[in-house]
Amino acid sequence: MIKIAVIGLPQSGKSSLCQALQALADKDHRDMHFVEVFDSDQVHGHIYDVVLQVVDATRLEESLLLTPHIIDEEQKIVLAIGRYDLLLQTDHSLNIPLLEQLIGVPTCRVSVRKNYGLPNCLSIVEEVAARPVSLAHPIYHLRDQADEDTYRAYVHGVLTQTLTHAKDDKHRTRLEQIDRVLTNPWFGFPIMFAILYFVFWCTFTLGAYPQDWIAAGVEWLCDTCHAHTEANWFSGLLIDGVLQGVGAVLAFLPNIIILFFFISLMEDSGYMAREAYLMDTIMHRVGLHGRSFIPMLMGFGCNVPAIMAARDIKNPKDRVLTMLMVPFMSCSARLPVYMLFVDTFFARHKALVMISLYTIGISLSILFAIIMKRTRWFKQDNDDSVNELPEFRMPKAKATAAHIWERVADYLQKICTVILWASIIIWALEYFPTQDINDLKHSYLAMIGQAVAPIMEPLGFDWKMSVCLLTGLPAKEAIVSTLAILYGGDISAAGFTPLTAFSFMIFVLLYFPCVATIATLRREAGKVWAWFTVFHSLALAWLMAFAIYQIGMLF
Repeated sequence: MIKIAVIGLPQSGKSSLCQALQALADKDHRDMHFVEVFDSDQVHGHIYDVVLQVVDATRLEESLLLTPHIIDEEQKIVLAIGRYDLLLQTDHSLNIPLLEQLIGVPTCRVSVRKNYGLPNCLSIVEEVAARPVSLAHPIYHLRDQADEDTYRAYVHGVLTQTLTHAKDDKHRTRLEQIDRVLTNPWFGFPIMFAILYFVFWCTFTLGAYPQDWIAAGVEWLCDTCHAHTEANWFSGLLIDGVLQGVGAVLAFLPNIIILFFFISLMEDSGYMAREAYLMDTIMHRVGLHGRSFIPMLMGFGCNVPAIMAARDIKNPKDRVLTMLMVPFMSCSARLPVYMLFVDTFFARHKALVMISLYTIGISLSILFAIIMKRTRWFKQDNDDSVNELPEFRMPKAKATAAHIWERVADYLQKICTVILWASIIIWALEYFPTQDINDLKHSYLAMIGQAVAPIMEPLGFDWKMSVCLLTGLPAKEAIVSTLAILYGGDISAAGFTPLTAFSFMIFVLLYFPCVATIATLRREAGKVWAWFTVFHSLALAWLMAFAIYQIGMLF
């Protein structure tokens, strides 16, 4: 079997090229196995027969800088040039035969989207695999003085002879002009905030109607059960525990669908990568890792896969620091809590309040990283950056539906497992030992809440609010079901004010997302950093909520 390492692929998504080549090889009964790798160190030791380097024609100099490193490893290598049609659109052209001659590596053009060059690429790879390694390449003669500057000069010299530039720089494609605007610091950030405002506005406005329908359906179901069942512990468990608790979380399903519809559009179209590029400049100025923003963006969906995505960061210090930054991102589990309070107390400024919560999370994560970068554990220089900008593409309905269903399925699974059991446990703690749902003060739940109440009282929280935060440890959605059980679904008449509501949301934003996130962090970064996250997030959440409440009380 011929083992081929495919390198040079974007790290932000799955490679259709690798999959297409493997499928074609299997169809032609060629004994080949393609493996994606993201670092030249991974091809060290000749564990692969051929290295297939994918070269982006729109970023030739940057892509080809990897080639000398691979050649220096005495590896058999083939160059596959992609996105060549986009290079031609900019009135540039590349003399591929001359490039192949000067760089001394077999080269071919490929395009999965246009189904071009794949059979030829397989034939070249097969032919190169049968050859012995040639040590006649000029790179081997540069080994003694080879460094990054030497390799850059070598690649620049090759491109000077093979790349024909456009006669007029004004000949830019429309997409390039759009890219220049979206990645411009003066225009990019206002556009980004405008898009986010529109997304949250649609999430609340369009989602309000189906949300009301689901809430009305749950209320009708509860009334029906009340009318046809006797008043006993089982009916209380069913109505006040399961239906009220689960129904309160289920009502936010339409908002989840709408939000992830827009997130999927931004991700699939390539705009999310522009956001990462835009933020990369700021992150470098404060000494942060350029690629850290990719896992941070993923953290808005779920912190668990976001922490795992940080594995692609090569430097171990930057990798761990990125993992510690991810919990500051507002995952989708926090979204129902925000929506409940924003809908109730900030009806006139829903989108602005939501943006403020996300902005506070990002800002504090950057401030946290700046501080940590100055400690002995993470202090270092870093030159890595986000410079991959995938081409704009039209989102496909099938892919968008798959992304939405993935989130919806995860949400429904939590409702049927964690939220259901949390609702039952909360109801039981509220019902026992008095067996009277109206006697909350002597219930086990009140005992737990009153034990932590003195700590939370400076934040404006009573014991019920404190209990809700405790139930959010396994999953943040459980906070909504607990609020529904304790307050009967009406938090506006439960002692909350706009100030305590905002303080409560800040606490939910900042204390660690869920037990699963901490478990993932422990596995990826170690138990010391996992426990560090638990304690520092609780302390930061308390301090921020305390500051907001106490300062707010002065006005």
